[in-house]
Amino acid sequence: MSQPHYTTEELMICAIARELRDDELGFVGLGTAARAFTLAVGIPIAAARLAQLRQAPGFSIYWGNLLTPSLDSIPNALLQDAYTHWPAAASPADVGYKIDMVTRGRFDVSFESAPQVDQYGNLNITEIGGAQPPKTRLVGCLAQTEHLAFIKRPMIVTDLTPRAFVPKVDFITSVGYLDGGDSRAKLGLPGPGPALCITDKAIFDFEPQSKRMRLRSLHPGETVDSVLQAMSFVPVIADQTPPTAAPTQEEVRLIREVIDPHGTLYQLKASA
Repeated sequence: MSQPHYTTEELMICAIARELRDDELGFVGLGTAARAFTLAVGIPIAAARLAQLRQAPGFSIYWGNLLTPSLDSIPNALLQDAYTHWPAAASPADVGYKIDMVTRGRFDVSFESAPQVDQYGNLNITEIGGAQPPKTRLVGCLAQTEHLAFIKRPMIVTDLTPRAFVPKVDFITSVGYLDGGDSRAKLGLPGPGPALCITDKAIFDFEPQSKRMRLRSLHPGETVDSVLQAMSFVPVIADQTPPTAAPTQEEVRLIREVIDPHGTLYQLKASA
């Protein structure tokens, strides 16, 4: 079998980009480092720029303290000096301004990543172990709690592993669909809940009635069995699951030559 002309990250970038709409505003967090940065920051920013170049020229992001940074001039390295001088519409110093925008429903999309995701889209970035004291303390809630409570179309971006995809998270940092059914609606949260979960093996959405995670598409080369082996619960699976659309040659060219020629945003991984 010939090797594909794209990487797993490029497939994820393209899958996300196709979901973004003109004149929407997306929230991108700061991330941490290594793979976590790639998932939470690099892939979403590349997807935002790809959407601008394709079907959504008016799509913009709020990243860190930069409102609508110019994605046609992404710095070669995202260091503090480059970040400070990156052209943007505004750079509010008060983090409260950003949270106020979130709670007022000003964001259409957000990109979330987490060490634990459960079958109802609840996220945990607080602690592992489910006991006091916890086995492992994580970064803490940051603003992710508000994201899933108020943003119109949160997208979860993370790698599919049995440790990450669990039946029930050890701690609910961010409410997805809680216990399924109408349990989220009973809390009175204004946002509709997570829309998609984009992973390195498949894409999931959520079944409308039960609110359980549902397999939407399989990345080329993956099977239902290979996906299930990378999870600790069984999602809703239709009789036929379509493949995730592969990146076009032009999309790959744009990512490599125009959007991220210096490899600032994502690290290469094994091909899809």
